[in-house]
Formats: sequence, C-alpha cells, structure tokens
Amino acid sequence: SQAVANLELAINQELFTRDKNIPHLTVNGQALLPIAKSILSQQHYFDQKVESLNKSVENELFIAVDECLVTDELLRVLANMAQQFPITNFDIITTSTFDVEEMVRSNKAHLGIIFSDGELREDMDFFTLGQRRFLNVTSPEHPLANLAVVRDVDLKAHRQIVHRSATHKELWFSYGISSQFWYANTHQMLAKLAGQGIGWALIPEEMAQPFIAQGKLVQLPVAHEKDGWLTTTGCLVSRRHACGPVLESLVKQLQE
Repeated sequence: SQAVANLELAINQELFTRDKNIPHLTVNGQALLPIAKSILSQQHYFDQKVESLNKSVENELFIAVDECLVTDELLRVLANMAQQFPITNFDIITTSTFDVEEMVRSNKAHLGIIFSDGELREDMDFFTLGQRRFLNVTSPEHPLANLAVVRDVDLKAHRQIVHRSATHKELWFSYGISSQFWYANTHQMLAKLAGQGIGWALIPEEMAQPFIAQGKLVQLPVAHEKDGWLTTTGCLVSRRHACGPVLESLVKQLQE
C-alpha cells in the first residue's frame, strides 16, 4: 500500500518483498516488527491515558493495608481492578493498622484496610469487611505447650511477644499482659520469634496454621479463648479525595 511505501521511504528500509504480488517481511522488516508492535502498544496506552483523563478516571490510587489483611479475596479484587482500569497506577502499602489509619487521615492513602476497634471516625468513611480469628501460639518446646488448660496467670508468668507499631501503639485485642515483653511490628515476626521458644504470641489463624502444620508452633488451649479471638476488619475511605470511578469501583467490590 501507499502507506507502507511511504514508511519504507521515510526510514530508508525495504520492509516487504513483493514477489508474485504477495508481500512478505524482509529480514530487516522482521527485525523491526517487534519494535513496531511495541510502539503501537505504547500508542494504545497513550490513547487510553488521554481518554481516562478526559473522563476523570484517577491516574493513581494509593491503598494502605494492614500486613495481616492481604488476603486472597483482596488480591482477587485487585486483579479485577487491574483488568477494569488498565491505565490507573496502584500504589499498595502494607503496614500496621495504626499506620494505615494515619495514612488515610493525613491524605497519603485513598483507602485503608484495618482491624476495627468499633469506634466511628468523623474524618473518614468506614464499612465492615468481616472478621479474622487470632490464636495464642508458642513453640512445642515452650513450658506453656505442656499445659492442658492455659489460664491468664500462666500467660502472665511467661514472656509475651507483642505486636506494636512503629509509633509504639499496641492493638487493643493483643496488648501486653505479661511482666516480660518482646515487641515486633509485624505478626510474621511474632510467629517466627514464638517458633524459637522466645515466648508466646497472638497471631492470625491463617498465619499460624502453616507453622502449626510444620510443627514449629502449637495453639495454646487458653481457658477464656478456646476457639481463638475474633476481631472485626474494616475499610477506611478518605473524604479528602474526590471519589472517582476507580475508587468507587474498588469500594463496591470490597463491599460485595
């Protein structure tokens, strides 16, 4: 075609052979084909970006998540969002519940997923997501592991490994009750420290199960928490950002 002929003239390369009126890529044409496809892909991305800006689709979305709440359900929602909004950049930060809330409050995150303490926030919207079960665990070699029933007095007599944020805040359902403490700012570290026999800890059931299956941890039969501790999870949405179609869709999928 004339367009191909003009392109060949512009780049001073023969891209197609024209034997028997059936065009075939030349060696040089084959070498340039991947680059041409890449340019077309970038052009398509550019066009999508311009279209999204015209439609007020968010260019980027910041999501803060408690490190224990990166669940398979959340990952599936994020995968759906990637398909639905291919030109929006997502920035996902995992940290503690307290830090998540502060990020939403200080306008550093559009949305946050946290453990809920039941208090209403006046400066952000909130809705419940579900519940997570926590288990008291320790090493199989720890003295507490030999007790048929573990009572408060037993827990207080041994070192507790407590979750504490970078700002030294403890979760309201797992604060320190023992006279001896170690602190860590991730539940993953709590699990690993407990597995070394350093003390006992309260960690999410989903995180505890693989360690228990491997024989690295045991669940403690705590008298007042035989089936573990259930705590509510929820979602915070900043009121400082306009709720565009991306954030609106994310909130809707999380609520479902």
